[in-house]
Amino acid sequence: MFKKLRDAFKIKEVRNKLLFTVLMIIIVRIGCQLPIPGVNSAFVADWMKQNLGDSFNFLAAFTGGSFMNMSLLALNITPYITSSIIMQLLTIAIPALEEMQKEGGEGRKKIASITRYVTVGLALIEASAMAISFGNQGLLKQSHNALDIITVIVALTAGSAFVMWIGERINDKGIGNGISIILLVNIIARVPSDMSSLFDQFVFGKRIATQILAIVIILAILVLMIMLVVLLNSGIRKIPVQYARRSAGSKIGGPTASNIPIRVNTAGVMPIIFASSLMQTPGIISSLAGYEGTGVWSYILRGLNSTYWVNKDYPVYSVGLLVYCILVVVFAYFYTSITFNPIELADNLKKSNGFIPGIRPGKSTSDYITNILNAIIFIGAIGLMIIGVLPYVFYGVAHAQVTFLGTSLIIIVSVIIETLTQIESMMLVRNYKGFLNQ
Repeated sequence: MFKKLRDAFKIKEVRNKLLFTVLMIIIVRIGCQLPIPGVNSAFVADWMKQNLGDSFNFLAAFTGGSFMNMSLLALNITPYITSSIIMQLLTIAIPALEEMQKEGGEGRKKIASITRYVTVGLALIEASAMAISFGNQGLLKQSHNALDIITVIVALTAGSAFVMWIGERINDKGIGNGISIILLVNIIARVPSDMSSLFDQFVFGKRIATQILAIVIILAILVLMIMLVVLLNSGIRKIPVQYARRSAGSKIGGPTASNIPIRVNTAGVMPIIFASSLMQTPGIISSLAGYEGTGVWSYILRGLNSTYWVNKDYPVYSVGLLVYCILVVVFAYFYTSITFNPIELADNLKKSNGFIPGIRPGKSTSDYITNILNAIIFIGAIGLMIIGVLPYVFYGVAHAQVTFLGTSLIIIVSVIIETLTQIESMMLVRNYKGFLNQ
């Protein structure tokens, strides 16, 4: 990895893109530290800890801590991520958007433009809900009038739009993957504080033997989880494909062999995001409404709250963890079903004179791909479930809060691999250009 970066800095064009990306990242991190005028920055963090417990770590990691500090970029890229998911789902449900996506580059530009408007709309809704609901509970330091509320709404909405704009600038003038890189930096920004908390809890102030054992266990868990995530992300099932002979003028070429690569983790981190969001939504709505719940509803809310999972004092609430695992598997199949179409793939193979050896073209091919896909999705979902559950196990058993494990670790590994691949492709393109110029 470091050798690739060193070689990239030797090429002026790639070096300028890297430096521009670093500059944009610095600007975002500075914005995450700038407070909104007249806002009590400690209020949101205290409210989240009291009402949501460990559940807020997910949001803290995605925003790089800016949401907990109620900075100008408190919403960060969360509205953009939500709007992208909404647009992806709507593209499947609305024929006009589906046709737009099939138009190629121009269609994708139109969808990206719509996504921007949806992002600003979501940011405005989220900012308004926060400013109005939290305004009279202690979010505002001095008064609670219309001007103060409008100031908070405008600041949060503009901050979210600014982060989206920075991501697009990284796409245009930087190394690409702008939103993903911002998300990566936000997560990494939380690592030092998490590691400090872990060492304060398990290492510092203990006996030498206990310190050594704790450090070994912490490092071993990190290494094993990173290895598991790398294996999950790099795992591919290749389906062999043969293409019939093609004629080019007077020459007739022989059959060509290829393959269809299907990732083991076909859905990425989306199943965990969907499952976590669905589990947290009832608790967040109840807290914002000021209703703590009574009777059966109070048990349901505690079961949905990850703070009570794998806790020896509240064993019954670990049923919520089982529900979470089931949701991860269900959403893995659901998300793959809307993003991967075996019937369309089989039709494209048939049109290009391609076939899977031993399988008839058409419906037999689509059924064969579907069967393989279902088995692969299950394997990927189990891997995702293990990675997603381990942080809750650590918190329930040892009360260790680590925001860079689970979903965050998958994002870190995925974005780093994707970014290095992007840099490598830039270097290859540059070398091809140099060869052609010669």
